[in-house]
Amino acid sequence: MRPPPPKPEPITPRILLRAYAAGLFPMAEDAEAEYLHWCDPRERGIFPLDALIVSKSLAKTIRAQKFAISIDSDFNAVLAGCAESRPGREKTWINQTIAVLFRELFEMGFVHTVEAWRDGELVGGLYGLALGGAFFGESMFHRAADASKICLIHLAARLRCGGFSLLDAQFVTPHLASLGAIEITRADYRRRLDAALQIRGDFHALDRHAAPETVLDLARGR
Repeated sequence: MRPPPPKPEPITPRILLRAYAAGLFPMAEDAEAEYLHWCDPRERGIFPLDALIVSKSLAKTIRAQKFAISIDSDFNAVLAGCAESRPGREKTWINQTIAVLFRELFEMGFVHTVEAWRDGELVGGLYGLALGGAFFGESMFHRAADASKICLIHLAARLRCGGFSLLDAQFVTPHLASLGAIEITRADYRRRLDAALQIRGDFHALDRHAAPETVLDLARGR
């Protein structure tokens, strides 16, 4: 009788950072999965930081400041929101291992969040990992119309202001494509990633209280 295969070595935050720098990212089959698998898609989704699509209605909402936007203020709540089951995505790839690793990386200063609040309630947000001049978007959620889109626009503005050159979206969905996401080849992605890792991006370069018009101009590449 053959012995059971050895359990894989546990993934540490440092291993995760090296994987992202090599172009890989982890996913779990579902929230209950014990292990992660590494993804390296042939076609990679990215947001060109000078070509986000901001509709007139979305720009109007941003100018009206219907949501209070914050940075890095409640990682646990954003992660929980991203892991929620909802119509069209009943299963989540965020398992306990991913939650623990990204929480540690948040405490180490590598992971960041953008949050949208309304009347003191968190109604949208996103989180991702920053390395050099690359930002690896992980997930976003909304509980109010346009909340996650506005978080994405604020993220893009922040990255542009901070000198980042790559916003990784992993995969392109129709929703992300409507906001400007495109697919590039694995080889092209690796070239862009290698260049971005030579940059020292500053996630906090943009004033937290930047005017809406400043945010819109940056996100549109102006």
